[in-house]
Amino acid sequence: MASNQKFRDLQWLLQAFETETLNLHSISFYLSQPVSGCYQETENSMNINISSDCLEYFSLILIMLGPAKNTLLSLRNLEFHRVEWELQQVQNLGELLDCNLNIKQLVFRRNRFNEESLSEFADILKRNGAVKELMICESHIGTFGATLLGYALKVNDCLEELQIWEDSIGSKGAEELSRMIEANSVLKLLTIFDSRSITATPLISAVLARNRAMEVHVWRGGSGDKSTKVVEFLPESSTLRIYRIDVSGACRVACALGLNSTVTSFDMTGVRLKSRWAKEFRWVLEQNQSLKEVKLSKTCLKNKGVVYVAAGLFKNRHLERLHLDGNWFSGVGMEHLLCPLSRFSALQCQANITLRTLTFGGSRTKIGRDGVAAILQMLTSNETLTRLAIVDDQSMRPDDYFRIFKSLEKNASLRCLSLQGCKGVRGDRVLQAIMETLQINPWIEEIDLARTPLHNSGKADAIYQRLGQNAKSTEAEPENDLLKDMPLTEPKSCRVFFCGQEYAGKTTLCNSISQNFSSSKLPYIEQVKTLVNPVEQAVRSVGMKIKTFKDEDTKVSIWNLAGQHEFYSLHDLMFPGHGSASFFLIISSLFRKPSNREPKTPMEIEEDLQYWLRFIVSNSKKAVQQCMLPNVAVVLTHYDKVNQASQNLQATVNSIQKLRDKFNGYVDFYPTVFTVDARSSASVSKLTHHIRKTSKTVLQRVPRVYQLCNDLVQILSDWRSENYNKPAMKWKEFAELCQVKVPPLRIRSRHDNKEKIKMRRRAIATCLHHIGEVIYFDELGFLILDCEWFCGEVLSQLIKLDIRRQSSAENGFISRKELEKILRGSLQSQIPGMGSKVFENLEANDLIKMMMKLELCYEQDPSDPNSLLLIPSILEEGRGKLQKWQLNSPDCIYAGRHLQCDDSSHMFLTPGFFPRLQVHLHNRIMELKNQHGATYSLEKYLISVNINGMHIRIELGGQLGYYIDILACSTKNLTETLRLIHQLIIPAIQSLCHGVTLIENIMRPECVQNLIPPRYRKSQFVPLQQLKHALLSVPAESMYDYQHTWDSVSDSGRTVLRAGFDLARDLLSDDDFREVLHRRYHDLHNLALELQVTPENNPDEPENSLSNAVESDKVDPSFGGIAKGVETVLQRLKIIEQEIRDLKQEIQGLRYYEHRLLIQLHRKVDYLVNFNVQIEGRKVPNMFFFVRTENFSRRLVTNVISGMTALRLHMLCEYRREMHVVEDQVGVEIMHVDNMAVKCLAPYMTKFMKLVTFALKIGAHLATGMGSLIPDLSKEVAHLADSSLMYGAAGAVAAGAAGTAAMGRINGIQNRNKTGDIQQELRAAQQWVVDFLRDRRCSTGKDIADNFGLWRVRYRDDGNIAWICRRHMAIRANEIIEVPI
Repeated sequence: MASNQKFRDLQWLLQAFETETLNLHSISFYLSQPVSGCYQETENSMNINISSDCLEYFSLILIMLGPAKNTLLSLRNLEFHRVEWELQQVQNLGELLDCNLNIKQLVFRRNRFNEESLSEFADILKRNGAVKELMICESHIGTFGATLLGYALKVNDCLEELQIWEDSIGSKGAEELSRMIEANSVLKLLTIFDSRSITATPLISAVLARNRAMEVHVWRGGSGDKSTKVVEFLPESSTLRIYRIDVSGACRVACALGLNSTVTSFDMTGVRLKSRWAKEFRWVLEQNQSLKEVKLSKTCLKNKGVVYVAAGLFKNRHLERLHLDGNWFSGVGMEHLLCPLSRFSALQCQANITLRTLTFGGSRTKIGRDGVAAILQMLTSNETLTRLAIVDDQSMRPDDYFRIFKSLEKNASLRCLSLQGCKGVRGDRVLQAIMETLQINPWIEEIDLARTPLHNSGKADAIYQRLGQNAKSTEAEPENDLLKDMPLTEPKSCRVFFCGQEYAGKTTLCNSISQNFSSSKLPYIEQVKTLVNPVEQAVRSVGMKIKTFKDEDTKVSIWNLAGQHEFYSLHDLMFPGHGSASFFLIISSLFRKPSNREPKTPMEIEEDLQYWLRFIVSNSKKAVQQCMLPNVAVVLTHYDKVNQASQNLQATVNSIQKLRDKFNGYVDFYPTVFTVDARSSASVSKLTHHIRKTSKTVLQRVPRVYQLCNDLVQILSDWRSENYNKPAMKWKEFAELCQVKVPPLRIRSRHDNKEKIKMRRRAIATCLHHIGEVIYFDELGFLILDCEWFCGEVLSQLIKLDIRRQSSAENGFISRKELEKILRGSLQSQIPGMGSKVFENLEANDLIKMMMKLELCYEQDPSDPNSLLLIPSILEEGRGKLQKWQLNSPDCIYAGRHLQCDDSSHMFLTPGFFPRLQVHLHNRIMELKNQHGATYSLEKYLISVNINGMHIRIELGGQLGYYIDILACSTKNLTETLRLIHQLIIPAIQSLCHGVTLIENIMRPECVQNLIPPRYRKSQFVPLQQLKHALLSVPAESMYDYQHTWDSVSDSGRTVLRAGFDLARDLLSDDDFREVLHRRYHDLHNLALELQVTPENNPDEPENSLSNAVESDKVDPSFGGIAKGVETVLQRLKIIEQEIRDLKQEIQGLRYYEHRLLIQLHRKVDYLVNFNVQIEGRKVPNMFFFVRTENFSRRLVTNVISGMTALRLHMLCEYRREMHVVEDQVGVEIMHVDNMAVKCLAPYMTKFMKLVTFALKIGAHLATGMGSLIPDLSKEVAHLADSSLMYGAAGAVAAGAAGTAAMGRINGIQNRNKTGDIQQELRAAQQWVVDFLRDRRCSTGKDIADNFGLWRVRYRDDGNIAWICRRHMAIRANEIIEVPI
């Protein structure tokens, strides 16, 4: 009854539309119904039934819906069932849609359109901008209707969903819709249900070709046939799935997919494909950059089709997953498929490095022998594949699977291996291979053996258990303990370095020594077994050679350093360090050339030996860990040609003895000098015994090495034997070797301990590098196993490169391609079949990277991959050429710095230093953010830099390279120029001078301006710190105009440089000069704190004001201070430092405060002299000090300690404001200092030294007569220096003064306002002097005059008593009255 009440007639509906009482969202029209009426299903939806005899209502309702505004506002959906559209009705619908822009969905089910109505409907769609969804179901629009829809939707930019169900649009209609897709970018969903699957091809091709983010579903279904899906594309997951398509359609889809960017997963499982499609798909793999997964399972691909797929993989850089199981290819196809995933030599790059998952197999896939070989090669060399699945294979045997698992021992990338349904996975041998592989390879996370005989028999449980163990996390160890559990042992290999000039006989001597290692007991082992041409033995060896011998369990390697001068720059690279077991034989010939009998002079032999000794000392200082002095022995060859009575031989022995004494403490010099005939085995027998004995001794003294190093030496030797043509090993190969052969270096779990094992491997490789077994490049990932090859064939070739004939070579620069070509030509043997086959293991580019790592060359522009390269070792000699500055302006300033080795008699900058500096300094300059267009040019011993208007020359000087000169010609001021030198040039030099200290000197500017040759500049420099100290030691008024004088230089009577002078301010930068001034301010600051100077109101009359202040105030008898107003004085000092900028103004301020403080200092000294006059009536002097005599020199004692002996007590002349040391004073000896003396004297000593130090710091010692104390004071109080107060190496005097000032400041602060304690301390010290002199019977005036040269006097003006010297007695006779005791 209720439903009947809801069914209304159409008249009611029209009235409701008229009154706008309905609020409808959805209206469904059902025509050809038996009864007309309307039924409101819900509040917002209504069904309208119209019978055949009431069709006029349909048009009327469409017309009525137009003006019904309220209804229009809410209406969203219109459905039409069984409507046979006429033109007028379609027009009515169009008017409705034009009026109501809220209608979003139109549905036509079983409608009929004639051509006119279809055309009108198409026009409606063209102009409509509101409808989002259009569904046409079983309406027989056909090809004509699809074409019209296509035209309409090319224009429509609103419709988002189009569905055509159960209609046959035909291939032509599909083509028209595809053209619509090409133009329409708004459509989001396209669903087609057609009787023929061919309609899918143009539609999906258009979607793919235009990269439309459109969801596509194409179904196929005919009369009575079951509906099946043809194509599905889901843009949300970027998945394209093709279920059914013909070959032509598949090819068309492949063409569209080539440049597509919306599909990441492409699935054609079950679609039968042919090689024609595969050929098109090859292009897809080569061009497409978005595909991540391709599924071609069960597609019936044969060998030819797989070959095309493999060809596409060579260029593909994006595909990650490929499934090819269930296909029909054989071993030939397998070979091609795995080829892009394999490497066939060490230098070959893997073609495809992005594929991570590969699946193949099936009952009709015949892998065969060729396929198995391809699988093994791929597993051995592939570095990227993480998942491999071989499913349902029937062709491989158990032995094939055994080999597969053994090959996985060296594979570190594969994580999952699936062998589901493979019949050959059976037997204990396969099980054992799997277990052994899992023992070595922890990276395998999963092995799927489902449906295999091994799994079905229950034997796979052990495998799964082992996989679980590999997955367990090991307990993390502290970082500090990563190497702790690696046992240490005594090293087993020692290196002997043969050093000497060319023609010294080093190679011949090495061959003779090898014969002494007899083959029966001590087998001779060559590091690299090569055939030696007899002609080659007759000529001198070129380059560094290495020979290795076995002495019981000790390996002895002889490193024959090349004696030719062009190889000297490479010797630094070979020098042992970090506690390496090694010693040196310096070999020198007694004759200049072996072809004649012209003997060397003892001086020539001494020069030869001295070079190598300084080379050894200089390089040994660089070692981080120097556990022992370098062991050195001298060998003199060609002794058989020497007359036994030769006087030269004895003179040579004497000169060697002098060298031994000179280098004592720097090297461990073997006392015996070996004289041998290098050609005779008998003659070198003693030397051979020395090598054996010293090797064992050195091995016992050097630090222990990791036990694994000794083990790896043999493992690497075995690997080298198996790979004789590989002189270098990549880090990956070393890691694989450790994983397989060295259990302690094996990664046992894929969790937690990977970094620990990697760190251990690096530590072992570094240790092998230090003991000379390998040359290890951590950053480049190489281990050089054949050191002789690398030193002799690689590095030596760089020295002998003749690039002057190359057209592009200029100033030492060569292009990368040309250098690679030269390296290939130099390192490849000229004899077919001979040579080390270097370039099968290393590329020429790798060698260049090694050279750059060793700083043997550098790139001119690191940002340019084709940048020119510079090899400093092949630069031309530039000395002898006319030298002049490019700048020639009167405004230019000239400055020079001379950096000299602190100990040039024992050390020097080795020949390898300057080439590395040329490289390093270039890199530092190129790293600057603002290079100001810097230019950089080189000669063999010269670096020229032009940066920001400053021309700088860096020259290597000295016969053995013990100094560097930096000369600058600049348009900038002196300070800017020196800042560049100190902030860029000198730090770059010092960073390469490990162990060698360089002293900075200032060069005479005239030498720089005229580029005076180095031989004339030897006396034309002054140490920087010496000049600073000289400024510190003069009064302030003399600082600005202080002059440094230069001596003249002449050559054979010709004057080269005249004597002259330069002002200090023209030699020092403002930074250096202000450093000196601030140091003086610092000293004045401390003195003001100590004296507590009264503030001065009138700077022009300091003396009167001070005297008035002293007269008006009582003097506090303490060393802590004698007046108030310290804060005011310090504030004025601070204002001076902050406000004045000109050096002259600063110095004027210094002069004023020095004058004031000096007066106060004199007053304090006078107070000290006259303090406690009541003690014995000043019968003894008050100002005393102690001196210790050592090696005929006096050393001032600054602190007394109980138990000191052999001291002498001295007294100062106490004349006011002229206190000084009395010359030739005898003094009184103190035999022993006891505890009571220390207690009485220590406070006095502290206060007295403080005053002396303050006077010293401000230059007042000259005025107060303390000048003779300076040398002793500077040496004695140096240990008191506070490093935080120092300005570099400011000199010994400043160091001592700073320390005592700091000590005085601390004591002064602590002792302020303790007047009573200080009085007690001074009284105790003076009483001790009185008692001491009385005990020594030196208490009378005559005794004091005899021992101290002092007489007791009274000042006429104030009546104070003082003890003064004879000189003051004479010149001040009118001011004093002698008061004898």
